[in-house]
Amino acid sequence: MTIEDIALTLQPGLGHKGVIHLMSVYGSAEAVFAASAQEIVERCGLRPDIAAALAKKEFHKTAEKEMKLLRQNGLDAVAATDADYPPMLLHCNDYPHVLYFRGDVRVLASRTVSMVGTRTISQYGMRMSNVMVGQLAECVNDAVIVSGLAFGVDEHCHRAALEYGLRTVAVLPCALPSVTPPQNARLAEQIVADGGALISELNSQTRQNGNYYLPRNRIIAGVSEGTLVVESPREGGSLYTAEYAYGYERVVMALPGRVGDRCSEGTNRLIRDRKAVMVCSGRDVARELGWDIERIGVIPAKVDDKPLLSADEERLVKCFGEGEELNVSVLAMRSGMSVGEVNALLLGLEIGGVVRSLPGKMYELAGN
Repeated sequence: MTIEDIALTLQPGLGHKGVIHLMSVYGSAEAVFAASAQEIVERCGLRPDIAAALAKKEFHKTAEKEMKLLRQNGLDAVAATDADYPPMLLHCNDYPHVLYFRGDVRVLASRTVSMVGTRTISQYGMRMSNVMVGQLAECVNDAVIVSGLAFGVDEHCHRAALEYGLRTVAVLPCALPSVTPPQNARLAEQIVADGGALISELNSQTRQNGNYYLPRNRIIAGVSEGTLVVESPREGGSLYTAEYAYGYERVVMALPGRVGDRCSEGTNRLIRDRKAVMVCSGRDVARELGWDIERIGVIPAKVDDKPLLSADEERLVKCFGEGEELNVSVLAMRSGMSVGEVNALLLGLEIGGVVRSLPGKMYELAGN
């Protein structure tokens, strides 16, 4: 990482693809700035004013200040030409030439999966964020969970990763050392303390106007081998992350939800449109990513914690006696709910590992 690398990204009018093009021609930022304006125009087809600005090194002093700010705030940066740059991101056609980070960016060279979803998370989303991460940790104990530190699904997946001993990386829509949302600053500290990282493509000169959430999502998708949408309404930022992952030809996965549930409309639609593979467990995620799951990992978290259940789910679970195998009709009679309501609840409980389906359309508690 050099001053020239940062200076190249500060040049107005270039954009990510312009920088990528220059690097493909010259091989290094130093070589770009060693060229004359005329040579840059002739070899790269850049506008003369941009080429002239590069030749004059107009942003080198600003880049030097940026490097000083990094040191003052305990931050670092990595360029696309460095060995520590996230390898999966280099396969994207719009990767940022420089990433700023705090923590250990090298974890992104491990097996990475992004887990994203709605900010207005439901009880089902809370439970399944924990279940999916916990099951993945059980069979792939070096997996790295990537998300965006946002409220809802993102923060629950980060917390679950920490709970189950996995490293996790938060991709931020703001320049470090700031954290968005600031309410998750303590979670960000824990992510770094436990061997993960906070990363951003934005430098301190970036005006914080709220326009960087969607560009941030491409990095969440780009650094990972696959993306799992845990829960999403019909529209939401996580669906853009899925679209980026789909465009990068990565594995896109979605957790199914109840038909008609607003928080699952987006995930169900991804599955319906065949843009995402339906997954119902952490092992499903590992299989879809082609990870070896024969070796069982160690889960340091408590294994006897009860999953979060809604009031109706608790009511249905209490209908089971010890060792009982019941069909939907009996459960409907005991719970006082309709057969349709019972079927919808059973789907969520089965995905969450609370109940188990048996031959003959019978069900039992999974702990039996």
